[in-house]
Amino acid sequence: MGYVLAVTTLWRREIVRFLRQRNRIVGALGTPLVFWLLIGSGLGSSFRSSGFPGGERYLEYSFPGTLALILLFTSIFSTISIIEDRQTGFLQSVLVAPVRRSAITLGKVLGSSSLALVQALIFLTLAPTVGIGLTPGKVVLLCGILFLIAFELSAIGYFIAWKMDSTQGFHAIMNLFLMPMWLLSGSFFPASGAPAWLRWLVHANPLTYGIAAVRRALYLGHVQSAPDLPPFGLCLTVTALFAALAFAAATLVASQPAR
Repeated sequence: MGYVLAVTTLWRREIVRFLRQRNRIVGALGTPLVFWLLIGSGLGSSFRSSGFPGGERYLEYSFPGTLALILLFTSIFSTISIIEDRQTGFLQSVLVAPVRRSAITLGKVLGSSSLALVQALIFLTLAPTVGIGLTPGKVVLLCGILFLIAFELSAIGYFIAWKMDSTQGFHAIMNLFLMPMWLLSGSFFPASGAPAWLRWLVHANPLTYGIAAVRRALYLGHVQSAPDLPPFGLCLTVTALFAALAFAAATLVASQPAR
């Protein structure tokens, strides 16, 4: 009961903090939306994909990647609170509580993941505007996939933030690490037309399989729509394993003394 109470308390604190800082919605949801519209519209006339009969608009192609970008931004804004909690002394009071460090990690990561999922679902309502149909089955499946992606990104952010004492340094590291991870996931361009060395990086990127799972879920039942993507089962397996590995790493670093 003590473990569950610690997890739910920290999860609830993340939700309450978010509701009191609603300007975070603008940064986490507005920025990817503007990015999607401007970049998608600008590249739309020159982008052609053979994945769909008759071709695919770039706004449609980049829609799953924009969902991931929303998850990424929300994870960054949420996990930066670890640095703020350390500076205000709240983190120190949590660490002396008689609970496992995994409970602290799980509560923070679940809170961040929940916020990211809600904002991604808000953006998901725009799918029909680019020709992507939604059904209850698709939405339920996407909820699970998007939550796994949000969980792994939040755990990575937690892992990085735990040893940081500067928000500026945290943003620099996150932009250096997570933004290339997003760009090399097939969100911005298809790997089929990239050089061999770049295709290797795309296939080695765990986030690639999360984006591929989102694409397959959006076009559920239309295998011909995604002929070059990894199998759906492989995508789910890699995404779940990477989320578990990221959480284990975050828990391990949290077991060490905070700076």
